[in-house]
Amino acid sequence: MHDAPPSRKVPFLNDPANRSIIYQTGVLLMVGVLSYYLISNTLANLDRQNIATGLGFLQKEASFEIGESPIRYSAADTYARALAVGVLNTLIVSFIGIALTVILGTLIGVARLSGNWLVSRIAAIYIEVFQDIPVLLQLFFWYAFFYEALPGPRQAVNPLSGVFLSNRGLVFAIPVYHPAYAGMGLALLIGGVAVLLLKRWAHKRQDRTGQTFPVLPVCLAVVAGLPVLTWWLAGAPTQMNVPVLKGFNFQGGLNISPEFSALLLGLVLYTAAFVAEVVRAGIQSVSRGQTEAAMAIGLKPGQILNLVILPQALRVIIPPLTSQMLNLTKNSSLAVAIGYPDFVSVAGTTINQTGQAIEGVALIMIVYLCFSLATSAFMNWYNKKMALVER
Repeated sequence: MHDAPPSRKVPFLNDPANRSIIYQTGVLLMVGVLSYYLISNTLANLDRQNIATGLGFLQKEASFEIGESPIRYSAADTYARALAVGVLNTLIVSFIGIALTVILGTLIGVARLSGNWLVSRIAAIYIEVFQDIPVLLQLFFWYAFFYEALPGPRQAVNPLSGVFLSNRGLVFAIPVYHPAYAGMGLALLIGGVAVLLLKRWAHKRQDRTGQTFPVLPVCLAVVAGLPVLTWWLAGAPTQMNVPVLKGFNFQGGLNISPEFSALLLGLVLYTAAFVAEVVRAGIQSVSRGQTEAAMAIGLKPGQILNLVILPQALRVIIPPLTSQMLNLTKNSSLAVAIGYPDFVSVAGTTINQTGQAIEGVALIMIVYLCFSLATSAFMNWYNKKMALVER
């Protein structure tokens, strides 16, 4: 019986694991040395030029006005509040833009595959035109359109009572604040939760008994009925804040500025063209046999699209759709070109007044990074929820 040959000890540097540790340590040291050099050199240059560093400027008085603010703001407020206004303006544009883009892009993507030649050609032309024109040029076009094509406030278009359209924007009447509206918002939230629970119960009931439940009409009744019931119980307030022309502009009501309209319209029309192609590719990825099987059991074209094709296509659509959502959010930074006070615009004004460009640019990068990570996290969660569960 022969003994097993003694194991040979591998030299330290010949071990792949040891070499990996050495290389990674070396890279980390190089990055650390380079970072130290850049930071120390930057701080030394700033100190030499007597430029303040740090975020202390955020508590100083901003001393500049912001044209549009969803919260109370004046020039006497701090830079921190001014930047918060910019963040909220960017969030508003991005949230509304993403919602409208998904709706419009889905409709155009479905129209692109329509059997109607005219509808299909119109969708194809839309996609080609809006994809091939840079988004910044589209923003300039819509900005010029709202200011040049629309009349002044005194000749404003008045399509409905309390609604005025001019080169100062769209102004319309809104309800005067009443505690009932806060209750309606809470009722709407409760209705949304009730709808989710109702849908889950209806699916379990159908799986267990085979009986269907009229989910759509009941859900619509709950979502619409609870806020209306709350409004009625709170006294049914109807007082409106109606806009009135005073001087050279309207006072009262809610004003949607031309800058906001141009930015939103440009971003939505541009991004929807790419979303349409994503939707078209997702629908075409579903096997033709799925449609034929749905037709064989008597489903109508609308039911086939909603119940068979789109649920399967979503698994292909969601990843590239996430990229388009991120693109829309990042493209909103172009608002500075047409004067809309988004975060980049407000931060740029702050940098010009304080001279603290490094901190200002760093804040811009951090804010957009947070926007992108939040959007990606939500879409990744939704993508995982829609993924097929393997047994």
